[in-house]
Amino acid sequence: MSESAVLLSQREGRVLVLTLNRPEKLNALNSELHEQLHGALAAAAEDDTVGAVILTGAGRAFSSGGDMGGSHNRALPPPTLEQRADALLRHGDSARLLHEMPKPTIAMINGVAAGAGLALALACDLRTMSKDAKLTTSYAKVAMSGDLGISYFLPRLVGAARARELLFLAPKISAEESLAMGLINRVEALDSLSSVTLALATELADGPAVALRYIKNNLVVAETGSLNEVLRQEAFGMARCGRTQDVKESALAFREKRAPVFKGQ
Repeated sequence: MSESAVLLSQREGRVLVLTLNRPEKLNALNSELHEQLHGALAAAAEDDTVGAVILTGAGRAFSSGGDMGGSHNRALPPPTLEQRADALLRHGDSARLLHEMPKPTIAMINGVAAGAGLALALACDLRTMSKDAKLTTSYAKVAMSGDLGISYFLPRLVGAARARELLFLAPKISAEESLAMGLINRVEALDSLSSVTLALATELADGPAVALRYIKNNLVVAETGSLNEVLRQEAFGMARCGRTQDVKESALAFREKRAPVFKGQ
């Protein structure tokens, strides 16, 4: 893909790396970037050759959030309330895809992640973070209320009281603070962040894809479902996994005292 594109896409084996590429704007999310990201995530969700997705940012930021400069053509009438809400809902579908696609997603937070940028990171299954990066909800600081599912993801990660504090006051949170409160999974030096994250993504991408699909689906159902719904989902998933070649390989590897080699089948 051209270096001038607002979203870069690169394959590393079965890992798809998507890079928000507006470094001069700290990867602020404008309409063009939102649309390209949504298209890339929708395609990745359906692509069986993609085993895991990494989302990161170019330059010194992950994403500073929504582009406050705006991109509306002043020669056209401003959008109606309904049109603006529909556009925001479509933008939010990228967060849904990161959260629900049947394969692991990882946010590699190389720099500041604020507002909608933070929301995208929180939508991912896992988050690695540079030790010098910062997180902030930022919405209240610019008189906005929040989007891209941040009101859904944040309290599930840190609890209701802490989520309110982070949204109302929008403090800047260090990597160590983020790790302590459960917002992220790993802290790394910037020069090793990419290799560590790629190794993690590769381990997942080369893992038992059917089992990982159902593990993720179980967790999504558990967020809003009843115990009975979760038990039914788990039962079906276990029955499906029991018919895979990967589970047979796992048993064989155990008997042969070696690491299993999964095929995702």
